[in-house]
Amino acid sequence: MEIIYICSPIFRRKMISPHVKIFAGSASEELGKSIAQSSESDLGKVSMLRFSDGEFQPSFEETVRGDSVFIIQSTIPPADNLMELLLMVDAAKRASAKEIIAVVPYFGFARQDRKDKPRVAIGAKLVANMLSAAGITRIITMDLHADQIQGFFEVPVDHLYASSIFIPYLKSINLGNLIIAAPDTGGTKRANSYAKFLDCGLAICYKQRKKANEVADMTVIGDVAGKDVVLVDDLIDTAGTLSKAADMMFDHGAKSVRALITHAVLSGPAYERIENSKLTELVVTDTIPLKHQSDKIRVLTVANLFSNVIENVIHKKSISSHFLI
Repeated sequence: MEIIYICSPIFRRKMISPHVKIFAGSASEELGKSIAQSSESDLGKVSMLRFSDGEFQPSFEETVRGDSVFIIQSTIPPADNLMELLLMVDAAKRASAKEIIAVVPYFGFARQDRKDKPRVAIGAKLVANMLSAAGITRIITMDLHADQIQGFFEVPVDHLYASSIFIPYLKSINLGNLIIAAPDTGGTKRANSYAKFLDCGLAICYKQRKKANEVADMTVIGDVAGKDVVLVDDLIDTAGTLSKAADMMFDHGAKSVRALITHAVLSGPAYERIENSKLTELVVTDTIPLKHQSDKIRVLTVANLFSNVIENVIHKKSISSHFLI
C-alpha cells in the first residue's frame, strides 16, 4: 500500500488562529494528524477513559472556551465511532466552545437515506438529528452516498467531492483510450460528470440483486473493447459489484480496468475478492483507514483538501474552487 499526496495549486498553507482547535476521534486519528500537519497546526489532546463494561468517556485535555473546535471523525462501524463523535461534540459544547464543526470524511449510515420498504428507519436522518442535538454548528463531509442527505441537517453542510483528488491523479497516469464506467445505474450521474469533464465515453453496468451485498446478474451497456476502463463510485463495501464489473469489462474486451472509489469500507470478503479479480488497480482515499495492505490498492490522501477547506471556513472564504465537476 502506498499513500500518495495529490496537491493542486489551490492548496495554500495559512497559519491557523490560536482560537481554533483541531481534534480527532480514534477512528480518524492518523488522518487528523495529517490534516493538522498540513494546516501547520498541532492536533489537540484528547484522552479516553474506558470502563470495564465497554463504556467510554472522551475528554479534551486543553481549554476550548471561546474557540472554534473542529472534530475529525469518520463514523465507520462499529457504532462506537459515531457515539464517540457525539460525546466529543457534547464535551466541547459544555466546555463553552464558540462553534463546533464536525469533520466527517466518511458519513456512515448514509445508505439509509430513504424508506425503500415498509417499516425501516431512515438512519442518515437520525444521525443528522443526533449530531444537531449534540451541538454541531457546521459539518464538513465528503461524497455522501446520496446528495439529499445535505437537506437532513439544519446547520451548514460543506459537501466535498473526491473528484478534486481523483482527476489530477487520473491525468497523471495518462491513459491512452479512457472510458468512464458506472458500476451500477445508481452511479450513472457521478460517472457522467467525470466523462463530461474528461471528454471521454461512458459505460454503465446494469446489475440485479436478490438481497443486499449480493449481485445476482450483471451486464454492460456501452462499448469497452480496447478501452482503459475507469469505474467510479462513492464507496466499496464487500467488493462483489466491483470485482464482477471488472471481470465483465475484460470479458467485453477492455484493455485495463481501474476503479476510483472514495470510501474504502472493505468488509467481509472484500480484500480477497479484489486480489482475485481482474482489476488492474483500486484507487481509494484515506477517509477510512485500510484494515489490510494490498498491492492492488493505492491510497490518495484527502488531508490537504480538508486542511484547505478548514482554513477557508475559518477565514470566511469560498470553497467552491474545490468543485472540479
